[in-house]
Amino acid sequence: MALGLAAALFGALIALPKPAAAAERVVPFPQAGDLRPGTLVISARQRALYYVLDSARAIRYPIAVPKRGKEWSGVAYVDGKYLRPDWAPPAVVKRDHPELPNLIPGGSPRNPMGVAALTLNRDQIAIHGTTRSMRRSIGSAASYGCIRMYNEDVADLYNRVSVGTQVVMLH
Repeated sequence: MALGLAAALFGALIALPKPAAAAERVVPFPQAGDLRPGTLVISARQRALYYVLDSARAIRYPIAVPKRGKEWSGVAYVDGKYLRPDWAPPAVVKRDHPELPNLIPGGSPRNPMGVAALTLNRDQIAIHGTTRSMRRSIGSAASYGCIRMYNEDVADLYNRVSVGTQVVMLH
């Protein structure tokens, strides 16, 4: 049984898109200050998510942030990690897009969660990948509260963070 689980996890990891060279995106990040390495800092203004490496550097990922009226700020924590999660549109999304099905299976090209999701301890908020057609939203304010990333970036981040990771949202 343990061998089967290990094989399944290995298969899931090798099936994720290959992350871009994260080392190429290491940037000076003096704002890290006293933040612990591994902390995620989201800058809505910069449309960037930073994975803190140390007190002066971070890995920078481009993101899409919540649209006007859906913004949030403060501290949250990663409370779940999921590969190719199913997606059930929240009521607010269904209200704006009644044509959506009640559930889009994980792995579907129409599933806006993409290849991975890091859920936060906020109501229906996640850091997640995206669909091919929604990639163009990266760099904009487009979501209902979630943080969208390129699939290759969320795959890289998924492998770096654990449940309990602190997430700081700035505007």
